[in-house]
Amino acid sequence: MEMLMFDTQQELDAYAAQLFINTVKEKPNAVLGLATGSTPIGIYDKMVESYKENKVSFKEVTTFNLDEYVGITPENDQSYAYYMNKHLFSHIDIPAAQTHLPNGMAPDMEGESARYDAMLESQPVDIQLLGLGHNGHIGFNEPDVNLSGGTHAVKLKKETREANARFFASMDEVPEYAITMGVGSILKANTIVLAVRGSDKAEIVKEALTGPITTSVPASLLQTHARVIVLLDREAGRMLV
Repeated sequence: MEMLMFDTQQELDAYAAQLFINTVKEKPNAVLGLATGSTPIGIYDKMVESYKENKVSFKEVTTFNLDEYVGITPENDQSYAYYMNKHLFSHIDIPAAQTHLPNGMAPDMEGESARYDAMLESQPVDIQLLGLGHNGHIGFNEPDVNLSGGTHAVKLKKETREANARFFASMDEVPEYAITMGVGSILKANTIVLAVRGSDKAEIVKEALTGPITTSVPASLLQTHARVIVLLDREAGRMLV
């Protein structure tokens, strides 16, 4: 596990973006695993900037997102499909047919999960971006006695819904369920980039990266992966020094 700390958010964003850009330059038809939330926005901005400066093309790239809310249409401005179009896809040359998210409106979540896993098996992820939840979740894999290896629907913990409530008009509007890649699917990526910002994440960063490997902290399973690059700002990494 490689850990890097940055003095500014801009430096972290630029470094993370360059990891993805370099992957695409080395392998034009690379498969990118993408995340949502507040942390990746600056990273996507840097990727868009490089594209607009003709430094990289995404026209042969395929993407798979970690997760999507259940019961929210792609047109809803709180869906992750909407987020990805807003922050990345609509600004680069990637064909829409090569961008994939779990379908949160699918009538059969088990069938949708199997469909998504089959695509991931046929197109393994070269580099996967992850954030870190306050309770140690990655994707929407919440702490539990057991974790699902493959894509699955999950009931969101109260603390996760509360953390995401800032994006909605009220807590009542925050979905109770999501569909997410499983930890096993995430760990199949060739390279994993974990980006974490903020003093409020310092304790869970230490627990996830240096504590025991346990399903009660899903991110701790990243310790088992051969190539994880952890990008932290000074506040997020303050308990590691």
